[in-house]
Amino acid sequence: MKRFTNLAEAYAEICATPAPMQARLEAYASQLRHLNAPLASAYDELVVRLSAGKAGKDAPAIGDAMPPFRAPDQNGRLVSLADMIADGPLIVSCNRGNWCAFCRIELRTLTEAHERFSSMGARVVSIMPERQQFVAELVREFAPPFPILTDLDNSYALELGLTFWIGERLTALLRETNLSLSDHHGNDAWFLPIPATFVVGRDGRVKARFIDPDFRNRMEIDDIMEALRVYLETGASEWRR
Repeated sequence: MKRFTNLAEAYAEICATPAPMQARLEAYASQLRHLNAPLASAYDELVVRLSAGKAGKDAPAIGDAMPPFRAPDQNGRLVSLADMIADGPLIVSCNRGNWCAFCRIELRTLTEAHERFSSMGARVVSIMPERQQFVAELVREFAPPFPILTDLDNSYALELGLTFWIGERLTALLRETNLSLSDHHGNDAWFLPIPATFVVGRDGRVKARFIDPDFRNRMEIDDIMEALRVYLETGASEWRR
């Protein structure tokens, strides 16, 4: 495995290398473990805590109605669930923020796959608790062709049952890297959402989903495409996590 001198260099090369999303995520996780072992260890502890507490177990299940949302996108325009499913299925990607390299890798990969989704009549939306000035940084980086919505105070993530407190150790480690979630979120709660992906049909119901307390895992593009295919062909999906 190639070694890098810093995480920014690792991130740039990983994103420039054609590979499935999970391969990119695993490559970055490996570099994080090499270049910032204390943070990687804290992430491991967080995942153990979230898994033990069955975090995300109350999130909408397949067949459930997706709770409605209405939030501002990167252009300040209010976007709603009803608007986005008016013409076809919707891929809802819930993310931690622009500061999270794992989320940026996911969003970049979704951007690369956007034409594949569009060919099936599907749209994409990302929802994260970032203030719009930080969302703008994502837009400048890779110009996602879909809306990124600001979930103020994690209110939508709370409704989805995805929100958790990151804990004292991780708070301290992030502050050591000059990352203040207070600045990014506009509050001092230091809560984050568990990243999740939902495929929502035109009827507003969940057709497929991927929820994993280990935020280093995300729903693979081919799995999203298969969920869309099954939904379009049969109106239902067997995909579940």
